[in-house]
Amino acid sequence: MDKTPLQQLFPSVREVPEAHRLHEPIHQRVSVLDGELVPWSGECRPVLSPVCLRQPDGSVRQAEIGSVPVMGVAQSDQALAAAVRAWDHGRGEWPTLRTAQRITCMQEFIGRMAAQRELVVRLIMWEIGKSLADARKEFDRTVEYVEATIAALKDLDNDGSRFVQAEGFAGQIRRTPLGVVLCMGPYNYPLNETFATLIPALLMGNTVVFKPPQYGTLLFAPLLEAFARSFPPGVVNTIYAPGSLVVPRLLASGQVNVLALIGSSRTADHLKKQHPKSHRLRAVLGLDAKNAAIVLPDADLDLAVRECVAGALSFNGQRCTALKMLLVHRSIVQPFLQRLGAAIDALKIGMPWDEGVQITPLPGPHRSAYMDEALRDAQEKGAQVLNAGGGEACVTLVRPALVYPVREGMKLYREEQFGPLVPVADFEDVEEALQYVVTSEHGQQVSLFGSDPAQLGALIDPLVNQVCRVNLNAQCQRGPDVFPFAGRKDSAEGTLSVTDALRAFSIRSMVAARQTGANTRLLDAIVEQHHSRFVHTSFLF
Repeated sequence: MDKTPLQQLFPSVREVPEAHRLHEPIHQRVSVLDGELVPWSGECRPVLSPVCLRQPDGSVRQAEIGSVPVMGVAQSDQALAAAVRAWDHGRGEWPTLRTAQRITCMQEFIGRMAAQRELVVRLIMWEIGKSLADARKEFDRTVEYVEATIAALKDLDNDGSRFVQAEGFAGQIRRTPLGVVLCMGPYNYPLNETFATLIPALLMGNTVVFKPPQYGTLLFAPLLEAFARSFPPGVVNTIYAPGSLVVPRLLASGQVNVLALIGSSRTADHLKKQHPKSHRLRAVLGLDAKNAAIVLPDADLDLAVRECVAGALSFNGQRCTALKMLLVHRSIVQPFLQRLGAAIDALKIGMPWDEGVQITPLPGPHRSAYMDEALRDAQEKGAQVLNAGGGEACVTLVRPALVYPVREGMKLYREEQFGPLVPVADFEDVEEALQYVVTSEHGQQVSLFGSDPAQLGALIDPLVNQVCRVNLNAQCQRGPDVFPFAGRKDSAEGTLSVTDALRAFSIRSMVAARQTGANTRLLDAIVEQHHSRFVHTSFLF
């Protein structure tokens, strides 16, 4: 591992490569409301980058890269009112548009979004500290996700373009929107995971109030005009206000039909209780995770180490799908730790634009402070940091730490660390590893490393009833996007994939009639003369 003092890894202003600079701070002063870019002249807050700049006196300070509005309840009420008007009890322009017309609007949005790629990528890098390569990947993957969702929507719509006949009835079944969606994404994948709910919600005909994450707010600024120009008035409305101030109020209004949140289970539980009729609130939630890897005695150690390093430390471990606890059989734990420690030491630490960088700054000093707190707690209770310099921190930059042995009672054993700490526990009987997953409050994914088909098969059967994805000899991950992405217990509510997400933001509705001559003539006339946007047999190509 590079033993350069962390403080020296932060650049001075002049050392930031010209190609990656934000030459001027971006001071956002508009929001999207009712199809317009509405100016804001009130209070604003500075946006501080995870990237610190070295000062002439040798100290380091977070770079200020711009500012965003700090709105209040009046503005959130206006955003909600605009979305409610656009919905208009399901009679608004957007919810009654033909699917093909909504797709056209979305394609126009994607074209305008693509034109902003360079700036959005640069803002992802500066605002949340993601490497340049990963920021580009996030943007491009998001565009691909939208295109795949459009393709899935065409298939879904075409499936409903025929009449179903049964027991003397003929009916047409289609999916219809739910109403007003409150959409809130996470900071770690602010573009991709936000759009994983926002895009299908829009394509299905819902109207949206969109609150960007606290970290990763500014990067949406280049897309606001695209939202305003691509969709009818009131379909997309943005709100820039403290969530604790406005989100409970939005839900308490009873006018929000769907809560789409990527965040914590504690927050989700609190928010759902604010709705006056919680049975009317559909929730699409991506929540906490503490994904484990179980490394069996016959595992390919080189493969297991490679996958565990990537799984535990990609984007500094700031992924809900990250491997956050490694459970290793006692017979191989020492060679595993030696190889894992060497692999961690080989990771490049630096700034997001550095070629081949793998460890970059965390969002703020508060995250570094939590890593230190969790590490100290483990050490006080008997664990050790096995790699030299592991856990060392400077403002927002933290060296990854390999921690062993981690036991019940330590923060790292059960809490989701969401950072570059790699806890390892050993086990003698595989039932111990299985019980870790069974007794966990989380149930997203697990990774199994081994080669005995009988033992792996015996583990798969109970694990698929504890988590929603079992990865064989591979790290936990979300993709491909056509696969279902879900969780049990405190890890999720609802399922996301390009097809599942469309279903999550819609409900099946149908028109049915007895198969009489008069009804057949009536339905034929409705279809042939295009009297209904719901009842039709058009096919989307």
